[in-house]
Amino acid sequence: MQDMLKRLLAVAALGLLVLSFSACTKKAVPVQGGMTPAPPMQTAVQGSGATGRIDEATWQRLGLQTEPERLEFLQAMEKFENEDVYFEFDSYVLLEEARMVLDRKVEFLRRYPKVQVTIEGHCDERGTSEYNLALGERRANSAWQYLVDSGIDPSRLSMISYGEERPVAAGHDEASWAKNRRAHFVIHF
Repeated sequence: MQDMLKRLLAVAALGLLVLSFSACTKKAVPVQGGMTPAPPMQTAVQGSGATGRIDEATWQRLGLQTEPERLEFLQAMEKFENEDVYFEFDSYVLLEEARMVLDRKVEFLRRYPKVQVTIEGHCDERGTSEYNLALGERRANSAWQYLVDSGIDPSRLSMISYGEERPVAAGHDEASWAKNRRAHFVIHF
């Protein structure tokens, strides 16, 4: 009887442990303007003649008619989305290297005037969630302001802060933190 009671208690304790872990999920990150940004487009060229997941109507809206134009766009888009702007600890000031990255983004946006971009602000894990959401917003705003000051129409740009919620590096050291202090750019049509 005592063995059965011990087993029953062990099963109950295990059940409580599982429930407590499921209750510790990450909180939802508020989205500016109530809209969720579109996920990044898949840019890999699939098979002969196919250009990723962009449909024909979107190609037409972008004004890209030929396969070479489309392939050039896909390559430029991949570079655009994979080049982030980085910030110093607890800062949203654009460094010289960040300005050079943003200048390349301005060139892309001028070349493809129908493209829309969401600028995501990110932080490292240090600081409170509220502080990091605010800092991420200031980082996204710094990049947004630079693009607007460079002549990009603000209606093509949106911003969101993810704070510390979406790290690209999982480590707990300066090298990882430096990769997470960034503004990231996502293209949508």
